[in-house]
Amino acid sequence: MCGIAGFLSDSIGPEAAVHAAAMTRTLAHRGPDREGVWIDPSAGIALGHRRLAVVDLSPAGDQPMFSASGRYVIVFNGEIYNFCDLRREAGGGGFRGHSDTEVMLACFERWGVAGSLPRFNGMFAFAVWDRLEQELHLARDPIGEKPLYYGRFGGTLLFGSELKALRAHPDFPGEIDRNVVARFLKYGYVPVPWSIYKDVFKLEPGCVLTFRSGSARTERYWSLKNVVERGCAAPFRGSEQEAERQLESLLLSAVKMRMIADVPLGAFLSGGLDSSLVVALMQRSSEKPVRTFTIGFHEAAYNEAAAAEAVARRLGTDHTEWYVTPAEARSVVPRLPELYDEPFADSSQIPTFLVAQLARRHVTVSLSGDGGDELFGGYSRYARVARLRQRMKRTPGALRRLGSRALKNAPDYWLRRFAEMAPADDPIAFYDAYLAKWPFAAALVRGVEAAGPDDRPWARCRDFYPQMMAVDAADYLPDDILVKVDRATMGVSLESRIPLLDPRVIEFAWTLPHSFKVRGGQSKRIVRNLLHRYVPAELVERPKSGFAVPIGEWIRGPLRDWAEHLLDAKRIEEEGFLESELIRRRWREHLTGRVDHSSALWCVLMFEAWLEQESGGRSCLRGDVALAPAAC
Repeated sequence: MCGIAGFLSDSIGPEAAVHAAAMTRTLAHRGPDREGVWIDPSAGIALGHRRLAVVDLSPAGDQPMFSASGRYVIVFNGEIYNFCDLRREAGGGGFRGHSDTEVMLACFERWGVAGSLPRFNGMFAFAVWDRLEQELHLARDPIGEKPLYYGRFGGTLLFGSELKALRAHPDFPGEIDRNVVARFLKYGYVPVPWSIYKDVFKLEPGCVLTFRSGSARTERYWSLKNVVERGCAAPFRGSEQEAERQLESLLLSAVKMRMIADVPLGAFLSGGLDSSLVVALMQRSSEKPVRTFTIGFHEAAYNEAAAAEAVARRLGTDHTEWYVTPAEARSVVPRLPELYDEPFADSSQIPTFLVAQLARRHVTVSLSGDGGDELFGGYSRYARVARLRQRMKRTPGALRRLGSRALKNAPDYWLRRFAEMAPADDPIAFYDAYLAKWPFAAALVRGVEAAGPDDRPWARCRDFYPQMMAVDAADYLPDDILVKVDRATMGVSLESRIPLLDPRVIEFAWTLPHSFKVRGGQSKRIVRNLLHRYVPAELVERPKSGFAVPIGEWIRGPLRDWAEHLLDAKRIEEEGFLESELIRRRWREHLTGRVDHSSALWCVLMFEAWLEQESGGRSCLRGDVALAPAAC
């Protein structure tokens, strides 16, 4: 696991080494072990790398790394889990070490970049310079586990694992995109392909972006949309028991591949279904007790540590838990703007960082159970939204649209939320409206009439329940869950690996009949049945408390002064981004204790906290249009 950065420019001078080193240095937390920079002034290319050594700890694994012929130069963040098999297939001999990076380069030599990407089973973001063709390839893994930002300003293309690397280059203008601010306030995260800055984009998962002689082209080598639609059209025809056996085989293979490391390895264990299953399969594959980690809270409503400890005891893991005080949890809040680099408002970012911090004291790699809810229908909101949509559909469309117009500016939050959902005939639009933290979020941002259409090519499912899962898998999973995990773990120099997001598991999961996942009000049925082979049902069958903290109570109590500072009407008006009265109204309602607006207010607080840090270092009102987001 590492951090990458660099730039491609029409011309670079002697200061290029200084700029590349400055960009790379901002990513030291992602790679504390070693640093490397390579520059070719004649080609205008600079590549930087910070290394967290996990496989092949010797200098033979250092980057930037050259292929055997010298044609390709790469900086790479992530892991290729099937590198041992690829090493045999690619052949060629003469390997200097045993890193997956060197195997990737051997694959490029044999099959080219485009021909190699579909062969990689892993999580990755990389930049590779083809010295023969004078091309720069930027690529990201299929589901979006690893981040990659890019933007072109004048004659310079900048790229990096995090936005802070781009900010370190003198050509970076740093103008905040107000339309994206509206999108962030609606969802609590910045969805792909946008970033908080104008003309800076996230590379979409499953894509490779190639730059040559000032032109750019994008190709998609893996498509979740195609996987979903293909799986729904050609479902698994075997029995439920056969499906369980096949899923177990795939997950066991995925877990074993992700246990390959030359450093200490463990797992996050919440006591929930997904993390318990991952740990059970890890323990089955290990000759010694697996290291497991969990954090607990003294508030019973937020505490899963006791359940995790019971699962760990049953499986025989070497378990470590840390009961976090509210003060310890709240101490993370001031770090969030720098840690997440752009506004991010999933409050479970706090416990995720804390459990990563705990694990890093003992291991360098930790497996997690993320992804199961999107693949197997685990979110309780799915059933709730499906019932709501059925009731809405019984109301005539004209009446719904009339009610929407009448209630759009209603003082009551739930009436405004109804107003946004009511006219949505399209199932994706209906679910999108339900998820909104701020109904009509564009009205909250000055200078924005609407956030703009979201015209991404969504997968289409015949039934509404799997349609919601498909939207979450394409949007919420990579842009919220995986961002949260990546920044929290990398913030403490810990590598996180996610077996449930093995492409083989994803592709199989989408062929499963919905009744194998959800039946009789029970979610994740196939996961539950498989887990019960390892852990008794009574240890894991309990109401899910979620990996959360009492943000709503905190901002009314111990964090109130901090919140009042950030939500001050005069301050907000002077900044000129948000409409203060809408925010203050929601804040006053929340302070009464009769309604919980914590998720919406947390979005504003995270934007304001980020903006405070941002404005302290540079102007946020500069920049020129230079590059459209890559479409693939």
